[in-house]
Amino acid sequence: QVQLVESGGGSVQAGGSLRLSCAASRVTATTAWFRQSPRKEREGVAAIYRDGGSTYYADSVKGRFTISQDNAKVYLEMSSLKPEDTATYYCAADLRPVSWYWLLHVSKYTYWGQGTQVTVSS
Repeated sequence: QVQLVESGGGSVQAGGSLRLSCAASRVTATTAWFRQSPRKEREGVAAIYRDGGSTYYADSVKGRFTISQDNAKVYLEMSSLKPEDTATYYCAADLRPVSWYWLLHVSKYTYWGQGTQVTVSS
């Protein structure tokens, strides 16, 4: 069993930055960030492998978001934020390495945090 706790959400103006943190109760093989806004499906944002630290990003955030890790914590640095980035952000993890092709697929992650709200105003 793995517990995930997100923090760092908040409100920011367009163009601003935020850093989200995900604290895990144990080290996991793969960790990802997802987001969901009202009336939309949950979508993958970024993922990272524990071994080697390889990362993967959704096209919508490439060049603006950076995922990183430090022991059992995973971070999401978000910059140049846009109103369309407004959503509840969730940390997800699995004890097994998720295949590269499936890294941003909701169904491949066993453990989920409760989410943290990010609001970007124009």
